[in-house]
Amino acid sequence: MKKSRDENTEEQILEAAKNVFQSKGMVGARMQEIADNAGINKAMLHYYYRSKQLLFEAVFKNAFSLLAPQLNTVLNDDSSIEDKIKNFTANYIPFIIKHPYLPSFIIQELNRNEDFILKLKKNTGFPNLEKFKKQVDVEVSNGLIKPISAEQLFINIMALNIFPFVAKPLIKAFTNVDESAYKQLMEDRKTEVANFIINAIKNS
Repeated sequence: MKKSRDENTEEQILEAAKNVFQSKGMVGARMQEIADNAGINKAMLHYYYRSKQLLFEAVFKNAFSLLAPQLNTVLNDDSSIEDKIKNFTANYIPFIIKHPYLPSFIIQELNRNEDFILKLKKNTGFPNLEKFKKQVDVEVSNGLIKPISAEQLFINIMALNIFPFVAKPLIKAFTNVDESAYKQLMEDRKTEVANFIINAIKNS
């Protein structure tokens, strides 16, 4: 019973911390506010996490652990480059619609503390580009896709999928759409992004 209570309390803390960090960032967040949001006192919060930095790292790792499998799938399955692009876009966009805070949260905090990514790289689930690089080189050599480096292709995939969510207010303002129309634009991108990239790299 105690273990279950401890796990529930920790889940409450991480959920409360996620919400506070998302709205205030690392610098603006306060442990007291996180404790209040979690429905516990500050002493209890410090029992689980001795500092704001440790709590932030736990929230960040949890957030990144949701995103990393999406990246690993597109990089390491045995499908063609074309299918990888289609599958990644089809899976990633619904995933981010479900977790809209993730892209801006991760990018904001990586910009604040670039060294933190070095800690994440030590995790076994951290995305690895090696197989993807070899596959791109093979498909370029076989004339299936136009000459492009795997790094540039990967950046294009990531940028075209992530940017509309990171820049949501800007996108809505430029396109003059409401929330409902914005969501439809994002739904449409499940195929639009994949088709755009594939048409750009595929040899006719």
